[in-house]
Amino acid sequence: MALHPTVERVTARIAERSRATRARYLQRIDAARDQGPARMRLSCGNLAHGFAAAGTDKPALRAGRAGNLGIVTAYNDMLSAHQPLEQYPALIRMAARNAGGSAQVAGGVPAMCDGVTQGRAGMELSLFSRDTIALATAVALSHDMFDAALMLGVCDKIVPGLLIGALSFGHLPVLFVPAGPMPSGIPNREKAAVRQRHAEGRASREELLEVEARSYHGPGTCTFYGTANSNQMLMEVMGLHLPGAAFVHPGTPLRDALTVAAAEQALRITALGDDWRPLGRTVDEKAIVNAMVGLAATGGSTNHAIHLVAIARAAGLVVDWDDLDALSRVTPLLARIYPNGSADVNHFQAAGGLGFAIRELLGAGLLHPDIACVHGGDLRQQAMEPWLDDLALRWREPPARSLDDTVLRGVAEPFDSEGGLRRLDGNLGRAVVKVSAVAPEHRVITAPARVFDSQEAVLEAFAGGLLEGDFVAVVRGQGPRANGMPELHRLTPTLGLLQDRGQRVALLTDGRMSGASGKVLAAIHLTPESADGGPVARLRDGDLVHVDAGAGVLEARVDAAEWDSREPAPPPTAGGQWGMGRELFGLMRRSAGTAEQGACSLFDEADRPCTH
Repeated sequence: MALHPTVERVTARIAERSRATRARYLQRIDAARDQGPARMRLSCGNLAHGFAAAGTDKPALRAGRAGNLGIVTAYNDMLSAHQPLEQYPALIRMAARNAGGSAQVAGGVPAMCDGVTQGRAGMELSLFSRDTIALATAVALSHDMFDAALMLGVCDKIVPGLLIGALSFGHLPVLFVPAGPMPSGIPNREKAAVRQRHAEGRASREELLEVEARSYHGPGTCTFYGTANSNQMLMEVMGLHLPGAAFVHPGTPLRDALTVAAAEQALRITALGDDWRPLGRTVDEKAIVNAMVGLAATGGSTNHAIHLVAIARAAGLVVDWDDLDALSRVTPLLARIYPNGSADVNHFQAAGGLGFAIRELLGAGLLHPDIACVHGGDLRQQAMEPWLDDLALRWREPPARSLDDTVLRGVAEPFDSEGGLRRLDGNLGRAVVKVSAVAPEHRVITAPARVFDSQEAVLEAFAGGLLEGDFVAVVRGQGPRANGMPELHRLTPTLGLLQDRGQRVALLTDGRMSGASGKVLAAIHLTPESADGGPVARLRDGDLVHVDAGAGVLEARVDAAEWDSREPAPPPTAGGQWGMGRELFGLMRRSAGTAEQGACSLFDEADRPCTH
């Protein structure tokens, strides 16, 4: 199947605008390739330190004849999604030995849980935890002992951080090794209904806690389609997983077999053999385009409108929201997974999963098949599902048709002819909106602004009965430079309740809403942010705000002369700067690029191109 012309055009323009930065990146990774095991260029003292505690692996590491895998792990047992990773290093070391190589835990990275920190001060560390993870990944791999690496991580900022860090070692083959989702708990719509009842005081805290505990109830990833599960989809369409590894449950023989196979495959694709597959060559403009198409086709997390820009930049590629918007407009929506439907990722997997979705998108010319996937083939082989034939790991074709067309459909009969993400532009700046869960009648609004400096202020106004009539809730001072760009999830039940009452409402913010954004129109990631004097700082209560997701328009309908004469409101002075570790992240806040530049603190200003 020929490539869709829009996919071809967007890929070409990314390659053209990235010509110089990509060339410099590839030159660096090609220069770093070794002809022998990496550790053998160390001095004797360096090397002795590196294998001093290696036990039974010490002879192999000393001899220097085989590959050594570096394991970077985000294990902790507070995150349900990461608790299963505890046993992975032992399993990987065994698999590597049996394959004639070795493996060592190169280092650990922090792994915070957005589910625990939602609405709390710790959430203001969340976005920059990605940059911290990237730095920690680089520290782990800096010992230069490794011929390939395995990244153990699943959740929100963790996978992007691991990938950004690993791309600085782009000469190494890198496989991502996930843990899989927890079994399904209470239905998502039931949980959402109790949250909304609690927001209006009709459900007790104990009732809410009970439903939350029945939803998040065991080891594995949360089962809604937020950033964590969107991460797993991205790793598949970018060719960084073994095929079908994303949504296999933890603690199962199939999951263990996939982990063993990842270690074995990593040893096969080092520079020591004849199928070198360095990460920096796998993550090219085609893989990034695949990621954006996959995001649109599945209604994935809006966080990736930020993360994918930063990931691309780490690989020498320059991406902007026009690219994402153009691809989303030609990509059919194939999945309905909560919050874009009632099903969870387990239902999606049972209906045919990512194997089915990738095959459909390939057949429509919407994905690049010719990327250097870590499994040794191209993306056509990624569209397979793993299974155990007795004890042998094998792959087979996914179902010919969706096994549940309320959850997953083919391109011939999608849920929507366009994907779930849009770029907005106008006199208020540029923003992103996720429309896959928003009913068509709620995708356009013209209403007075209600301006707030925090989500707490919105909730206080609601509790005081002050949110009457139609309005656009403007929550500013939430960008990366202001307070670290927290997610504003606490607003979802309240705004949803007001919409259900018949009010026309929307959200406009320079903060984030993530993959759990729901049925209310939310224009998010607004740039320039108010802390940088962005136009949103000129908004006043009562100004008419117009948001049209279909047309991609975001504007304040204020007399031009008055608008130009207004001084930006000063940023709030309280909060966001200290307490709960926030004082340690001041350097990152000051160094962060805009949301459309990836809201990343790791790139020099000169290396942070702005296309708008």
